[in-house]
Formats: sequence, C-alpha cells, structure tokens
Amino acid sequence: MVRLSHEDSNKGGRFVIYDDDVFAGEMTYTRRNDGNIVVDHTGVESAFGGKGYGGLLLDEAVGYARREGIKIVPVCSFVAARFAKDPAIADVRA
Repeated sequence: MVRLSHEDSNKGGRFVIYDDDVFAGEMTYTRRNDGNIVVDHTGVESAFGGKGYGGLLLDEAVGYARREGIKIVPVCSFVAARFAKDPAIADVRA
C-alpha cells in the first residue's frame, strides 16, 4: 500500500512516499518570504523506480499549493519538466 505524508515548517518541508511502510521517495522544498514554495529536489529510491511515485509526490505538492493559495517555483528538473508538459497544473506555477 502506498502512503504519502507531508512534513512542514516555517522554512520548508517535504512530501514523502512510502510503499508498504518502506521509504520510497521524497520531494523537498524551501519556503520563500512570500509564502510560495521552491521545490528543489525530487528523488525516488531505485527499487521503486518506474511506478510513477515522482508524479504522485508532485500531485501532493500541487494539491497543497492549491489548498494554501500559494505557488510552486520549480527548481527541480523533474518538476520543471512536468510543469512544461501539463497545463492542468499551470495555475500553481510561480
């Protein structure tokens, strides 16, 4: 079973994905003074590659941004590429 969690602080945080309670990957971010988040890294453990976990992490980040009324600055190459390809998430790009 796949489980997602979110750890947040004033300075930043991360979205984490677990597969059967085993750490499978994370997406990390820092928070700017304007409240927007800078996603700087997405990583999925090699044992879990090809399962779409990076996309699930991004979906979680996009949902968070929409709920909070903030934007995402895509520094991470994976996130930047997804923003370039998917107009459905353009509303949260800073």
